[in-house]
Amino acid sequence: MAMLLREALGASLRQLRLGQRRTLREVSNAASMSLGYLSEIERGQKEASSELLAAICGALAVPIPEVLRHAGDMMRPLAADSVGSGPAIKMVIPAPGKASLAVA
Repeated sequence: MAMLLREALGASLRQLRLGQRRTLREVSNAASMSLGYLSEIERGQKEASSELLAAICGALAVPIPEVLRHAGDMMRPLAADSVGSGPAIKMVIPAPGKASLAVA
């Protein structure tokens, strides 16, 4: 079964926190959120809203795009296995500010 985005984000956040040798309590306090909710996010049981993700990333002093890239990298090997050789999807920008997806 493929890894869900919330699981990859949680694992990325946990790795970052542990790499900084910080506790759940320290990060939850710095992010102004409950320790229990942060724990559920890290375990992939809850999805963080964009506001909570920003608060957690701020507490860890890591840019959101870096966390998203790391989560994407964690998902990539699984996504490649589950998608197989299906059609590629690319971004097509027909007019300023109006992006759409196209199958190639």
